[in-house]
Amino acid sequence: MNPLLRYVQGYPEHIVTPVRQLIESGNLKKWFEQRYPTQHSIKHEKALFEYTMQIKNRFLKKTAPLSKVIYDNKIHLINNALGLHSYVQRVQGSKVKSKNEIRIASVFKNAPEPLLRMLIVHELAHLKEKEHNKAFYALCCHMEPNYHQLELDARLFMIYLES
Repeated sequence: MNPLLRYVQGYPEHIVTPVRQLIESGNLKKWFEQRYPTQHSIKHEKALFEYTMQIKNRFLKKTAPLSKVIYDNKIHLINNALGLHSYVQRVQGSKVKSKNEIRIASVFKNAPEPLLRMLIVHELAHLKEKEHNKAFYALCCHMEPNYHQLELDARLFMIYLES
């Protein structure tokens, strides 16, 4: 099996077969660049935080606040994750302080904007739904109607970067 296909492992064969054919024919790069000809301009963490807050304020106004949204160079190395959300509680005197943070894999600094948006939506959904269950994916699709296609395309982006 082609090691690049690990990104689409678990997808049905009718999706994996065309991906395999694109890789084997050497046409994946051309296909991807035609589908997504431009990268986003959100390169700095302040802009990433503002971008994330726009989405959060539109769809998740009543969820806990975010303290940090950053690009993280180490994420891709850990469990092949593309983004992480964390919830940290610290006791300070008699008060419990909590922080919600989102970390996005640095490879998405140079991604097409729809793929970055999908990843932000995914991590924001974890503010409300901790598990990857039906409610979680319904929330993702509410915030980004094309969520499932963009999730697949994000996996193809990872193959594109490695090929």
